Amino acid sequence: MSRAVAPVQTPGRRRRSELKKAAILDAAEALFVADGYERVSVDAIAARAQVSKRTVYDHFGEKEAIFLRVLERVNDALTETIRVAIEEELPPGRDLREALTAFGKRVVTEAFPSPDYLTFQRLTSRQSSVPRLSEDARDRPERMLEERFAALAAGGEIRTEDHRLAARHYTALTISLALDAFDGADPAEPLATITAGVDAFLRAYR
Repeated sequence: MSRAVAPVQTPGRRRRSELKKAAILDAAEALFVADGYERVSVDAIAARAQVSKRTVYDHFGEKEAIFLRVLERVNDALTETIRVAIEEELPPGRDLREALTAFGKRVVTEAFPSPDYLTFQRLTSRQSSVPRLSEDARDRPERMLEERFAALAAGGEIRTEDHRLAARHYTALTISLALDAFDGADPAEPLATITAGVDAFLRAYR
């Protein structure tokens, strides 16, 4: 296609395009959280983002595609939070009991109470008919933890050939139980649950 037909994407034009995309996603996220997937229209998203309906379609297409992009954006933020927690709390060479305890506490006290996690829950828990992320996207944090447990096994820190099962056992004994106990009344209870869960995990895997 000639340059006469296709306008050059200057840095200024690209910047304006990205700002419009972000405004559309921000508007869509707020509406989906407040009203649920079924009740939100592309017209409402366009009006809240202060762009034309055509602009919304040009950037994202139908409502389902917009919702999935919103969900992906929130999931990406959560995944990054878990990645950083793994890198900072489970580094090579740190005392394993201390590392596993610190990681569990960080996930429970920082990742799950975060606005990103609350938004993710509100987007996905309202009804079963909402579009779903791919299995690959949903399982990314779990796979990152499995990879770190594989490294722990390779370094002789834990004894297992099934890194996936070990990661699931750790999560079940610590984070999952702590979240069940996290009712906001006594923050010490879920943190004590993590400590006890780490001890149980290490008795099985060391």
